[in-house]
Amino acid sequence: MHHRLVRIACLTLATLLATPVMAAEDPSFLLTATSADFGHYFPGYLANGYFSVMTSVRGTEPDRSYMVAFMDYDPKDISRPAAIPGWNEVDYNPGGGWLNATRLDPKIFAHYTQTLNLHDATLTTRYDFNYANKSTGIEVQSFVSQADPHLAAVRFTITPHFDGEVTLSFPIRLWSEHAPRFPIASLSGEQMISAVIASGQNLGNKPVPTPDRAAVWYPGYTRVLAANGDAQTLTLWLDGQAKQGLAMAEAAALQLPAGLAAKDVHVSQGPYKLSLDLTVPVRSGQRYAFTKYVAVSRDGWGGDAKADLAAAVAARQTGFDPLLARHVAAWHQLWQSDLVVDGDPQVQRAVHSDLYYLLANTTVGTAWPMGACALTPNYAGHAFWDSDSWVFPALLLLHPERAKPIVMFRDRTMAPAAARARHYGAKGLMYPWESDPQTGVDNTPHFAYDVYREIHVNADIAIAQWQYWLATGDRDWLQQYGWPVIRGIAEFWASRVTYDQAHDRYEILHVTSPDEAYSDVPNDTFTNAAAQKALRIAVTAAKQVGATPDPQWSRIADKMYLPFNAAAQRHEDFDPSVPHDKITWMGSSLAWLMYPNLDLPMSATVRRNDFDFQLQALQTHGDDPNEMMMVMLAVGEAELGNGKAAGDWLQRNLVGFLKPPFNVRTETAANNAGYILATSAGYIQSLVYGLTGLRINDKGLDAAYPPVLPPSWKSLTLKHIQFRGQRFDIRLQRDAAGNTNLIKTAQ
Repeated sequence: MHHRLVRIACLTLATLLATPVMAAEDPSFLLTATSADFGHYFPGYLANGYFSVMTSVRGTEPDRSYMVAFMDYDPKDISRPAAIPGWNEVDYNPGGGWLNATRLDPKIFAHYTQTLNLHDATLTTRYDFNYANKSTGIEVQSFVSQADPHLAAVRFTITPHFDGEVTLSFPIRLWSEHAPRFPIASLSGEQMISAVIASGQNLGNKPVPTPDRAAVWYPGYTRVLAANGDAQTLTLWLDGQAKQGLAMAEAAALQLPAGLAAKDVHVSQGPYKLSLDLTVPVRSGQRYAFTKYVAVSRDGWGGDAKADLAAAVAARQTGFDPLLARHVAAWHQLWQSDLVVDGDPQVQRAVHSDLYYLLANTTVGTAWPMGACALTPNYAGHAFWDSDSWVFPALLLLHPERAKPIVMFRDRTMAPAAARARHYGAKGLMYPWESDPQTGVDNTPHFAYDVYREIHVNADIAIAQWQYWLATGDRDWLQQYGWPVIRGIAEFWASRVTYDQAHDRYEILHVTSPDEAYSDVPNDTFTNAAAQKALRIAVTAAKQVGATPDPQWSRIADKMYLPFNAAAQRHEDFDPSVPHDKITWMGSSLAWLMYPNLDLPMSATVRRNDFDFQLQALQTHGDDPNEMMMVMLAVGEAELGNGKAAGDWLQRNLVGFLKPPFNVRTETAANNAGYILATSAGYIQSLVYGLTGLRINDKGLDAAYPPVLPPSWKSLTLKHIQFRGQRFDIRLQRDAAGNTNLIKTAQ
């Protein structure tokens, strides 16, 4: 036994020496898991904006995959992302047992590392699979192509330390429908909780590595209509359809190691798996690379299984390395626009992971929004204000072409927004709190019914439309796309306000605050201020496109009631007739009055008092704080000129919210309903608009506040910013006197 172990160790070293070494990378782009992460591995994902795949420990397990706006519809349920057949799975049996069925043990999976390379958008997993007296060096490389958006590939390389035969399986996993499936379209909150408990589940916070709330945010179902394979051509293909939704297709082509003669190659087909299985002879110490090329498509984006099969076969003819090189080059092009932090490696790593997750979920030239939780089933893939007020501004200066689909989605879905306004007795456009990303139709769960009053989303949408115009100067776009949305939203607000003759002011009654525990309050300050801004935008936009603004838009904006506490010299959260006494996950929403999109004008004294009240309310009325609000605290401190405090909040927002090993942000530290893109976007905004003091307004890219830097930072650079057709870098750095200066360098 001792001699066998020595031999394995020596061969393992030889295997590692023979393995291509990853090119030297900035460590802030590398997130690496080791065997110490086996017990708390929170999956990340690979994606290209059009489809995704979750990560798994071995790099070979069957993982869920999702396509953009590919939704399942059930008459009793809300719409939800339909998991497409799992395409990344590879399994391996050296004779003693299957790799994917073997327990995770550091001795069995020795020398384990898995690296998510954010710069290249690749996942590389390496280990020695030591089981049943046999050892095999394993390397798995995966990517979802940024250059060829329909394609993905998995290269599975083995180095056996024995002579003999091994069996491999390359399946497409045909998922079953989730059970139980709850009638969420009609269940109240209490009924939902009761149903979950009755199913043997719960909605309690769960420790990492489990993304919780899975009982509610389960995936939708893709039914396979036809599937087949060919053992001679080493291909698989299928046509499917999301439940009562769109059609899709998928195909795979397998490439064997050069010169390797496989035995017993056959197609296995059952109700839950379509697979190419084969047996091959191997020799000790020799490397064997098997590559699985995959193509996927859906209605409105690509063709059927025949077209996908041709694409997968063409990818095999091209080869893994050229496809990977194209993919990496496309990502490197994206990373030319970057945020570079000199002086805080932890923040730099978080910034790069946040940018990675944002970029991995963007498309170009489409009208698809981002789901609140990216290409995952969490929050049912619906589009919230997260898209317009959080993700959009974070991308706008760095990648305007990738921000654009968010505003185009609102243009594309004007018809359901108009129908919804009529349903609620309003005029113009009334966008839902939760929009189906394909149809734009309201799909808010019934148990969250009260948020139909969270109508600030309509102001958020108008502000984003106007920001796109300000950032691009594209008047044709404003005329054709932006103005109709802005006008329709102004018409909505004009029909939704109430005139208080006694006080000569306009009010907005019966709304849900952004601090959502307050679900039916009058005159929520954030809502009223956002509506006021949306109305003023409509007046200005009308003049830009040669239209005549409705005179009441200005009249309403000028007389909009913003609750204010004169004695305390601060804003109220909402009308003081409503007690501010609930325990919530925000404590208060006053921090959002300083939010870069809104940035309500106020004196320095009021700004400080608002911020101090927010902190006090968070301490006395906050519970498990929401990260979307927490990232605004860094912005607030920067606006107040306190670089040290802003840096402290940037550090604080790394604690608990970033789940290992791949920096997946969750909505709160305890609630692991992960992949919240708004929190990643908010963190980016803390730097882009917070530390810099920059605002996109009628003046241009305006330094509305003096910039600040945390004391330990040497500089912050916004690389390759785009604004009105110009490209430049913006750098914050200190002069000899210690003052922070903003330096703009044209490219």
